[in-house]
Amino acid sequence: MAIPDLGRSTRPISSDVELRAEPGSFRDPANRVFHAGNDVLRALDETAAQHWRELAGSTFFPPLLAAGKVCGTEELPAGAQVPPAATPVGVDPTGVGHPAWAAVLRHERIPFVSHPYEWSFAMLRDAALLHLEILRAALPAGFTTKDGSAYNLQWRGVEPVFIDVGSFAPLRDGEPWAGYRQFCQTLLYPLMLGAHLGLDFRPWLRARIDGIEPEQMAPLFRGVRRLLPGVPTHVHLHGSVQRRSAATSTADVRAQLRAAGYSRELALATVRGIEKLVRRLDHRPTATHWVDYQRTCGYSGDDRAVKERFVTAALTCAARPRLVLDLGANDGRYARLAARHADYVVAVEQDPAVLDRLYRTLRDEGERRVLPLVMDLADPSPGGGWRGVERASFAARADADTVLALALVHHLAIGRNVPLPEVVSCLAGYVARGGRLVVEFVHPDDPMAARLLANKPDGLFPDYRRDAFEALLAAHGTVTDRLELPSGTRTLYRVALGG
Repeated sequence: MAIPDLGRSTRPISSDVELRAEPGSFRDPANRVFHAGNDVLRALDETAAQHWRELAGSTFFPPLLAAGKVCGTEELPAGAQVPPAATPVGVDPTGVGHPAWAAVLRHERIPFVSHPYEWSFAMLRDAALLHLEILRAALPAGFTTKDGSAYNLQWRGVEPVFIDVGSFAPLRDGEPWAGYRQFCQTLLYPLMLGAHLGLDFRPWLRARIDGIEPEQMAPLFRGVRRLLPGVPTHVHLHGSVQRRSAATSTADVRAQLRAAGYSRELALATVRGIEKLVRRLDHRPTATHWVDYQRTCGYSGDDRAVKERFVTAALTCAARPRLVLDLGANDGRYARLAARHADYVVAVEQDPAVLDRLYRTLRDEGERRVLPLVMDLADPSPGGGWRGVERASFAARADADTVLALALVHHLAIGRNVPLPEVVSCLAGYVARGGRLVVEFVHPDDPMAARLLANKPDGLFPDYRRDAFEALLAAHGTVTDRLELPSGTRTLYRVALGG
């Protein structure tokens, strides 16, 4: 996947295109993000526009842009057509609005938006390191970032990219990094939980959009744990300073730091120290039986070859898919296959150890068409933040041309007790209109299904039958192809959803 070369485009934004405010962009009143068709626009007020032009003319920012470490960005020329709705109040869902925008930027569109609680440990660490690398480049050039949130980063495959261009601001000597607290709460603390305690950070981040507070971390790091790398400074000292400064205005804190001689050089040294700490933090999730799935899954060589041919035919039978979801991706075998025939693939896997291994492997290979995400499909990411829409749910983001659900249905229907009609309806809901679903039904007499059924009361799943499954598929679309694998206990289907 090539980095978009936006250049200095004069392509106008059609006034006929509906302008939609991005629900997750309202916390900084100086700039707002909008969607106009396939365009991603950022409207800037007078101060933010001035900061952008200084940023674009700096020595550090263009190289980051050229290297793809910051999302592709251009300023629309003054004469370009911008939808009138980009300036007035009416598009602001918060009801606050903005009197006028001084400039409008056009950004590269990220192929699939994900959230930090869907990333593996290594993904979160690499995102944190990119944020610190960008800040380390910005400080000597007289810039800082106002935010330190993990949500300021997204992915092109396994390559992190910084997306919050509106976060850059001129640095004033004597002022600390304004994003430090957010960085700790959404990046550093989750990494510490994994590296130091072996805890899964994802439930913590999913529960709180602002991340983990120092007060939540401190009780976990008592006794000898107080001395673990980064804990004394970034947990206990940071928490203590926050408590003491709670009754002090931000202006007073800045004045005290300036009086104490806090400088740009000290800020840079602090960032380098945090970067060194983050590089030391590592965690390999405990391996499970899913790590060796390709050997233990029960497929014969003939089964695997026939299955791969069927999936390839499904991916190439119509126009090249823009987006493929591989649900229950395991080690990414079929996600890789899909990446040969699609623009972009999102590989969703529940097991953190399997997904983290897949990410590290794809990263080493430089793969930029496959985005691996950790998610339990029986409990997918809900909407979160303000009014439940500031962070979109997985269902709201999933609008794929092709959905692969291979060796998945029995785990949901039998393993998680989800009624079969609900499973089929959910899978079909992830497919865009006119798209296709490629799904595998594991028969009740298959060894894997039998193993799951052995742990359930007799007669609990009377409707888990192939004929019932096929009737459900037909209710959602047209079964255009079916194939029983040579083993005789698994059947593959290609279903065309209504256009």
